[in-house]
Amino acid sequence: MELHSLKAAEGSRKVRNRVGRGTSSGNGKTSGRGQKGQKSRSGGNIRPGFEGGQTPLFRRMPKRGFLNVNHKEYAIVNLDALNRLEDGAAVTAQTLVAAKIVRNVKDGVKVLANGELTVKNLTVEVAKVSAAAKAAIEANGGKVVVAESEAE
Repeated sequence: MELHSLKAAEGSRKVRNRVGRGTSSGNGKTSGRGQKGQKSRSGGNIRPGFEGGQTPLFRRMPKRGFLNVNHKEYAIVNLDALNRLEDGAAVTAQTLVAAKIVRNVKDGVKVLANGELTVKNLTVEVAKVSAAAKAAIEANGGKVVVAESEAE
């Protein structure tokens, strides 16, 4: 097989139908748009959800709830997950991502007191810490610094 003998697979290269090229082409005159009406005109298309003047479904449905635009979502880390780190390690959002404890930092990291902490002398610098988690870290000789989240 040589480069000059290569051919495209059968049916993979379809010729584009050029409309408006005379009546004998089969798509002349109205170019496959039929007679008159909104869809036959240039720019004549309707937006998604339009129901011909009838009140659309999204306006007929009852509205529920509230979306707080200032809502923050934190990546949750439990105390037992911190046991994967070495003694005396500095715990930040970047080190948690590097250690694959957290996949996505979101608006910051929050440490919760689920599980038992066995690692000693941790320096935890995150956006939020629960009171019980702070007490457990400090009981193991660690230090907690509540820093503002990087996403702000």
